[in-house]
Amino acid sequence: MTMDVMLCTASIFNLCAISVDRFIAVSVPLNYNRRQIDLRQLILISTTWIFAFAVASPVIFGLNNVPNRDPSLCRLEDDNYIVYSSICSFFIPCPVMLVLYCTMFQGLKRWEEARKSKLRGSVYGGSRKLYHPSPFIEREQAGLEPDECNPYTHSDPPLPGDYVMNNGVQTVSYPHLKYPHLAHKQKQAKINGRERKAMRVLPVVVGAFLFCWTPFFVVHITRALCKSCIIPTQVTSIVTWLGYVNSAVNPIIYTVFNAEFRNFFRKVLHLFC
Repeated sequence: MTMDVMLCTASIFNLCAISVDRFIAVSVPLNYNRRQIDLRQLILISTTWIFAFAVASPVIFGLNNVPNRDPSLCRLEDDNYIVYSSICSFFIPCPVMLVLYCTMFQGLKRWEEARKSKLRGSVYGGSRKLYHPSPFIEREQAGLEPDECNPYTHSDPPLPGDYVMNNGVQTVSYPHLKYPHLAHKQKQAKINGRERKAMRVLPVVVGAFLFCWTPFFVVHITRALCKSCIIPTQVTSIVTWLGYVNSAVNPIIYTVFNAEFRNFFRKVLHLFC
């Protein structure tokens, strides 16, 4: 019984730890290490199992040995412990997960709106405008210095890059010019874009979690608090196995919907096969 409680609790806590990890990846993407397991992830994993053992440990010390207990039935009998384990295993982690995921979705939505706004505001970004009859190239704020702009005439060699004529305004782009100050923003945009794709799997994960575990804990805590409520044994068995199913479908969900997890899963299999 101790292993049952600990492993089920660890499964739920691992989902909660994943939500914390995803929240960090979205909130501070530049400080998020994707290449290797860092201290933060080790702390999350260790905390998950320590808390899971803490929730299950009272059973080891005989808390479940109540008077008139049927030893042929493997189930929790102490009502106080049932309430305690339900709160710690579900009714605390579940709101934490939902709050973190909602915050992430809102943050990514704001980031997407800001990105689109910047794209609309920088239609002429990275270009140089040439007005007739002015013989000078107008420099961009973060681009060329004044001494890098040379006068030219129509008889000069063709301008570098691509240019178009539009109502007397000649727009010339310089794809070969690099802007180091944009590297930070480009990296952040790339990482946020990756996290945005990874977030597509989250509604499926959260939906499966709520679908599988909510009935179990509702029945579980109702049995402890409502002595007059009659819950059929078949219902208890169904919701218990439904909770077990969640641990089985999570790897499938991540493998199907998340290419990054799929690639890592292949690497792990290659190590043992």
